[in-house]
Amino acid sequence: MSVWFLIALLIKRNDVADIAWGLGFIVVAVYTFVVYGMQVDRGLLVTALVTIWGSRLAWHIFKRNIHKSEDKRYAAWRASWGKWFVSRSYVQIFMLQGLLLLLIVTPVILINMFRGPLMLTLGDVIGLVVWIIGFYFESVGDRQLRQFLADPSKKGTVLSTGLWRYTRHPNYFGEVTMWWGIWIIALSVPYGIIGVIGPLTITFLILKVSGVPMLEKSMRENPMYDEYRRTTSVFFPLPPKQ
Repeated sequence: MSVWFLIALLIKRNDVADIAWGLGFIVVAVYTFVVYGMQVDRGLLVTALVTIWGSRLAWHIFKRNIHKSEDKRYAAWRASWGKWFVSRSYVQIFMLQGLLLLLIVTPVILINMFRGPLMLTLGDVIGLVVWIIGFYFESVGDRQLRQFLADPSKKGTVLSTGLWRYTRHPNYFGEVTMWWGIWIIALSVPYGIIGVIGPLTITFLILKVSGVPMLEKSMRENPMYDEYRRTTSVFFPLPPKQ
């Protein structure tokens, strides 16, 4: 995160922290996998899952931001922090994200620490299935939103088709679900129960802090969103209300 902070200073864009987010998980997963011994086991499985997720997310955000100016959230902080901009950027954006990242990735660290021959348990299979469901919701939800925003005829309207018909935040639901899946896999190793701090942290952040609340607030400016909110589940996929 310190390296990404220096990159942000160089290119004058703190929103590179969003790209660093997914890549940071890959660094921790691969590092712990290598340090605690590379072998074909449960650690390889979760390291691969994290690498797939983190790579896709980082690439998605990179493509979304490459031809745009700095994200308005970061631009607002740049304007309001004044002379404290550099120090607050390092602590409140990059170091804070690094700390949260370490909390969320706890189940992966535990899995990589306690190695052993891979003998898939029912818990491993359930966890993998949950992860796949989460990955589907996040990746497909992001693709549907990207296609919607790229269509000029949709400007000013609200995306309410595809996965977005059943939840107002399918991508956020998917991200949370993936980490619950990885924690279920972690239950097959000693002390895996402690890894619940990971999915609890990401669930709290998305539902109460930086995910759903911020997006809901920004969308209230669109009058069409009121009807969408009335008929569509905020998080868990459910049939639309009549």
